[in-house]
Amino acid sequence: MLRDQKAPLVLAGVEYLHPIYKEVNTYPHLIQEGVSGNPEHLSAKELHEQAWAIVRPYFLKAQQKAVDRYKEFIGSEQVSNRIRRIIPAAYYGRVELLFVVADLHPWGTFDPGTGTIHLHSKEKSGDEDLLEVATIQTLLNRGAVYVVKSENIPDAGPLAAVFRY
Repeated sequence: MLRDQKAPLVLAGVEYLHPIYKEVNTYPHLIQEGVSGNPEHLSAKELHEQAWAIVRPYFLKAQQKAVDRYKEFIGSEQVSNRIRRIIPAAYYGRVELLFVVADLHPWGTFDPGTGTIHLHSKEKSGDEDLLEVATIQTLLNRGAVYVVKSENIPDAGPLAAVFRY
């Protein structure tokens, strides 16, 4: 299931099985640390909490690398925090890294044929959450998306992006 993915894989099982699995594993993103014990004795919430404690640093490290990459290109055409520039770029596969603020919802429409964006201060009939559009398009085009708090966005605005080209 994960063959073409980059998601971290955390083993959950009795400890003596971990090295046996690691010997035959071919998935390159296996995390060395695992959840030890019989996972059948854990609730889904408990299993998630233990696995998240293991992978959280992995995600924070990747997010910090992405922020550093954004900051490296500040002042160039390689990055933007302008929604009117990012939405079409995401649609056409140009967004490599996207940062979005979770609780913001800029409403409007995007016409991929013309690249036209209409922003509205309040949701109107036919509108879409344009951050959601940018997120979906970035993921569909194999970009990475980081949902962050507004104080953790690498540039002022509801979103920021690093472009592939």
